[in-house]
Amino acid sequence: MITRDASAFLAMARTCAPDFGPATARAAFLVVPEGFARAEESAQDNRYMAAADCYHCEGALAEHRALQRALSADLPVFAFAGDPDTPDAVYPNNVFATARADARLQPQAPPRLVVGRMRHAVRRREAERADIRGFFRALGAEEVDLSQQPHPCELTGSLVIDRARGLGYCGLSERCDGEGARLMHEAFGLRATLLFDLAPGEYHANVVLAVLAGRAVLLSPSGFADPAAAAAIAALYAPHAVLLGPGQQAAFAANAIALAPDRVWMSEAAAAALDPEQVQALAAAGFAIGQVPLAAIEAGGGSLRCCVAEVF
Repeated sequence: MITRDASAFLAMARTCAPDFGPATARAAFLVVPEGFARAEESAQDNRYMAAADCYHCEGALAEHRALQRALSADLPVFAFAGDPDTPDAVYPNNVFATARADARLQPQAPPRLVVGRMRHAVRRREAERADIRGFFRALGAEEVDLSQQPHPCELTGSLVIDRARGLGYCGLSERCDGEGARLMHEAFGLRATLLFDLAPGEYHANVVLAVLAGRAVLLSPSGFADPAAAAAIAALYAPHAVLLGPGQQAAFAANAIALAPDRVWMSEAAAAALDPEQVQALAAAGFAIGQVPLAAIEAGGGSLRCCVAEVF
C-alpha cells in the first residue's frame, strides 16, 4: 500500500508485525566533510542553512571525527573520504541507503544499495561516486539506481522508515515528488507508505520525524501540512510518541536516530532543547540519549541523522 489516506494507512499499519527485519542497522557509514561550505543551490529550499561566513570546515572535521567515535559505541561505523567539489556530501543518507527484502518472505535475499535522485546538481554529483557503489557491489549487494530518472527522491531524508515493520513515511516537497516516493517504496520493498505534504518551508521528513527502533517516534506536528498525517503516526506509536514544538524542531530534535535498541543519538543542541518530560518519555520507551556537539555541521542545514547512512 502507498497512500495519502492517513486513516487507511493507520488501519493497515496496525496489522503489520515487527517481523520485516532488524529494527536497527548492523553498521553505518559517514562521508568526511572535506571542503565543507555553503552550497548555494541547496540553500534555495533549505531554510536551515546558515550564511556562508558561518561555515567552519576545520570545526566540522573535528566534530565529524568525534561523531564517528561516539556512534562506534553502538555499531561499526566507517567513513568514506570527502570531496571539496561536493560540499553537502557530509549528509550521505540522502544519496545512498541500504535495504533488505521482507525477512519473512525472502529470508535469503541479498542486501540492496539504493542510490537516490537529488534535486540539485551539486548533490547529484555525489551519486556518481564509484567508491561507495563499488564497496557495496563487492559485498554482493544488488544496486537499485534511481539517480538517472527525473523524479526527485532524496532517500532517507524524504522517507523515514520503520525497518521493523516495513513502513514508510514520505514527506513530499521539492526534494521528493509522488512518483519519486513510489520508486522509493518499491526500492525498499516496503509493506505500506504514507505520503504527506510537508509544511511550507520544510524540505525533508527527517527534520520533522524520527522512528526509533520501531518502538517510538519523535514528531513535530508543525512540520506537517496535514495534521491528520501527524496524528496517525503518533497514534500508531502511542504511548511512545514524543511531540516536539517548533523551537525543538528548529534545534534538530527530530533529526535523530537509534542505532541500537536502547539509545537515541542526536546533536548536543537537539538534546538541550528537550524538556524533562520528553526525556522521561524516551526513557519510558527504553532509550537513553546519546549526544554529540555538531554546531559547525548543523550550519549546513542538517544534523546528526543526516550524517548517518545505515547498513542493513
